[in-house]
Amino acid sequence: MGKPTIAIIGASADRQKYGNKSVRAHIKQGYDVYPVHPTESNIEGLTAYPSLEQVPSKQLDRISVYVPPEVGIQLLEQIRSRGANEIWFNPGSESPDLLERARELGLNVIQACSIIAIGESPSDHPE
Repeated sequence: MGKPTIAIIGASADRQKYGNKSVRAHIKQGYDVYPVHPTESNIEGLTAYPSLEQVPSKQLDRISVYVPPEVGIQLLEQIRSRGANEIWFNPGSESPDLLERARELGLNVIQACSIIAIGESPSDHPE
């Protein structure tokens, strides 16, 4: 079995942002990380993809979301089409409407900090 895979929607080149700390934490924990950002091409030395559809991994174990709910709700169909086992909505990325729609689509929704869930802390990844 290969390394676990994660796409991080809202990955950031800004090392102060949680979307960047998540990239670094998941790399440290041995994940194959696929940053997703509409305009960045490289985040923490990894190729960044403009959309989830362009992530080359056939199977994603997790998708972790760091975009505002009004953006995330527009991505739910795309997220569903990727068939990931777990969809993590990090603090600030969720709203009642988004969560309801995600559940209607049959997504395995997890509302939690995906950094803490893998045994890291955002503070372990300062600038």
